[in-house]
Amino acid sequence: MDTTVQQPTSPLSLKEWAVAVKALGEGKQIITVRKGGLYEETREFKLEHDTFYLYPTYEHQNAEMVKPAFHPLLQATLEGWSLEKPTVEIEYFAEITDDLEVLDEAKIRALAPYHIWTDNFADVRLHWKKQKPLHILFARVYRLAKPFALAIAEEYKGCKSWHNLLQEVPQDGYAPVLGEAEYNQKRAEIMRVLQE
Repeated sequence: MDTTVQQPTSPLSLKEWAVAVKALGEGKQIITVRKGGLYEETREFKLEHDTFYLYPTYEHQNAEMVKPAFHPLLQATLEGWSLEKPTVEIEYFAEITDDLEVLDEAKIRALAPYHIWTDNFADVRLHWKKQKPLHILFARVYRLAKPFALAIAEEYKGCKSWHNLLQEVPQDGYAPVLGEAEYNQKRAEIMRVLQE
């Protein structure tokens, strides 16, 4: 078990496309990009806490917004999923090591090698509410020893970034997806891109 971070005792979770959760959970990327959900109280993103669970969402995933190389990852998230499915699986939590705000389109483009999304996805997020920056969240992700099925409640629906899980998350242990040295190497590389 990694002793540098504790499994969240707070029920807070961040909603993210299932394919992005899978990419984070497999160490294929360490960043995620946020600007806020349509129904946020302030209609802009705010980092509520630096550790939280990752809640995968499926219904708004769009293959055109995911690079072709990651379409198999997207398909893997859709196996066995349907709108009628009563549960979602919580497998991971994230510790945010950095929250950088970016308005520069060139810097967003330079991040392309470090995530699964197309340039169009980044453009849509950047240009929605142009005066507001994108948040580039650096997430060190941890896999729960025992993923659990969470009943999908009405409270979880809608375009909000955050919600509190209505079931207690088992505290059965966890392990980092990437070792500390590997995470720090990836983080340093992306930081260099953003600081150029």
